[in-house]
Amino acid sequence: MTNLKQWMPILQWLPNYQKSNLRGDMIAGLTVAMMLIPQAMSYAMLAGLPPIYGLYASMVPIIAYAIFGTSRELAVGPAAMVALLVSSAISSLSPTSVEEYIWLAILLAGVVGIIQLLMGIFKLGFLTNFMSHPVISGFTSAAALIIIVSQLGHIFGLSLPRSENIFEIFSLMYSSLDDISLPTLIIGLGSMALLVIFKVYLPKLPASMLVLLGATVTVWLFNMEALGVSVVGFIPAGLPSPEVPELDFSRISEMLPVAITIAFIGFIESIAVAKKIAQQKRYELNANSELVGLGMANIMGSLFQAMPVAGGFGRTAVNNNAGANTALASIITVVFIILSLIFLTPLFYFIPKAVLGAIIIMAVYGLIDMKEVFHLWKVKKEDLALLALTFIAVLFIGVKEGIFLGILSSMVWFVTKTTRPHYAVLGRLPGTSDYRNIKRHDVEVTDSVLILRFDAQFYYGNVSFLKETIRRHQAEKGEVLKAVVIDACSINQLDSSADTALHELIDEGESQDIKYFFSYVKGPVQDVMHRSGFINRVGLDQFFNHIHAAVESANQYASAKNSEE
Repeated sequence: MTNLKQWMPILQWLPNYQKSNLRGDMIAGLTVAMMLIPQAMSYAMLAGLPPIYGLYASMVPIIAYAIFGTSRELAVGPAAMVALLVSSAISSLSPTSVEEYIWLAILLAGVVGIIQLLMGIFKLGFLTNFMSHPVISGFTSAAALIIIVSQLGHIFGLSLPRSENIFEIFSLMYSSLDDISLPTLIIGLGSMALLVIFKVYLPKLPASMLVLLGATVTVWLFNMEALGVSVVGFIPAGLPSPEVPELDFSRISEMLPVAITIAFIGFIESIAVAKKIAQQKRYELNANSELVGLGMANIMGSLFQAMPVAGGFGRTAVNNNAGANTALASIITVVFIILSLIFLTPLFYFIPKAVLGAIIIMAVYGLIDMKEVFHLWKVKKEDLALLALTFIAVLFIGVKEGIFLGILSSMVWFVTKTTRPHYAVLGRLPGTSDYRNIKRHDVEVTDSVLILRFDAQFYYGNVSFLKETIRRHQAEKGEVLKAVVIDACSINQLDSSADTALHELIDEGESQDIKYFFSYVKGPVQDVMHRSGFINRVGLDQFFNHIHAAVESANQYASAKNSEE
C-alpha cells in the first residue's frame, strides 16, 4: 500500500480530507474553470486545433494529474508555450487534412507523456538543469513574440497562413491592409483594453470569462457574423470518447525531437511555479514525482483526444490565490468544464475568434522578459549572449531549432568554461596568514615562490590549460623560482589524466630544481593521489592543511636553495 501511495499521491490526502478545505477548493475550482474555458479554446486555436480540443485537454489530464501529481495547487491544462510547439511540430510533419493534423496532435500528447513518465521513473529530472535560465528566458521571450504576432490575423480579421516567421506575417498583413475587418478590429482591441482594465482595477474577477461573455453577447445581439466577424462556430456537445490513437512509428520518430522539447519545457514551466508555491506553503515537491504526474496527465489525455498539457503560471497563481487547499480544486474545475460541454456548447457558437486572440496576447505578453535582459547586462554579459542567441535563433530559424541551438550553445559554453577554469595567483595579505588574488588585493609576493589556486575540478578536459598556466607563470618568474604552492581548496575531483599531468609537472619541477607543495587537498582527491602513488612520490611532508603552512615551508625551502647558490 505504501508503494501505491507513493505512485498515487491522491491516496495520501483524499482519505484524510478535511471539510474545512472544501470551501476554498470549491471557490478555486470554479474560478479556474471560468479562466480555463476561454484559455483552453484559445490555446487549442494557437496549436492549430479546433477549440473543442482545448476543452478536451482540460478534463482527463487534470484528473490524471490530481491522482498522480504531488502539487496541491498546480493547474494543469493547455499552455501557450506548449501550444506553440505543438503547432510548430505538427506543421513540420505536413499533414494532408484537418483530421490527420488532429490525430498527430493527440499522438504527440501520448509521446510527450511517455517521455515524461520514463524520465520520472528513471529519476532523470536533473536533466532539466541543462536548460539554463538565460536560454529559457530567450526562448520564452521569442516564443511569446511569435505567439502575439500569430494572433494579429484574428485581431485584424485577416485570413493569414499559420507561420512561425513573424516577418512573413507582417509582410502578408501589409499586403492585406485593405481587407481589415473594422468590426473585428474593434472587438479585438476592445477586448485587449478591457482585459488590461480588469487586471489593473479588478484583478480578482475572472476577466477572460467576463470579456468573452460580453464579446459573445455583442456578436449575437448585433448579428456581427454577417458583418464579417469570424466566430468559433459549431462545437459538438458531449464528452470525448476513449480512443487509443493510431500508432505510426515513422511519424513518432519524426516528432520525437520536438516531443522531447515539449516534455522539458512543459516540466520546467510546471515545476517552477509549483515549487514556488510549495515553498510558500512549507511542503516538499519531488521533481521526479512531478514528471510522473505530468507524464500520466499527457498519456491519459491522449486516450481521450487531448492535446499536450502542462502546468500554467497564471492559472496556478489564480488557483492558489482563490484558496485551493488540495488537488480537489482541480477536480472541481473539471466538473464545471464537463457541465459546460454537456449543456453550454450552443452558446459557444458566437464566440468571436478576435476575443480568443486577445486573451492569448494578454496572457503571453508578460513573458517577454526585458528585466532579465537588463539584469544580465549588469551581472553576466556571457549569459546575456546566450539569451540573445536563443532569442534570435527562435525568431529567425524556428521554434524547435532555436531552443535546441540555445541548449547546445549553453552546454558548449559550460564545457568551455570547465576546460578554461578560473584560477588566481595568490599573495599574502600584510600582517595576516590569509592569501588572496594578486589582481584584486594589495598583497605581498615572493619572487622565489609561486602560489596558485585553481577553482575547478581537475580533469581531462582542462589538463592542458592548467599545465600551460603553471608553465607560463613559472617562465615569468624565471630562474629565481624555487617552489610552487598549489592551493587545492576548490579542486573537488581528480581523474587519471589529471593525476598523470601532476606526475609530469613534478618531473619537470625536479629537472628545474623546483619543488611542489600542496594545501587543502580534499579527501576524494587525496584518495586518487594515494592510489596512484603521487603522495608517496612527492612526500607526505609537502601536503598541508593550511595554505600559510604550505607557503612557510615553501619559503624555507626557497631560502635554503638560495643560500646554496
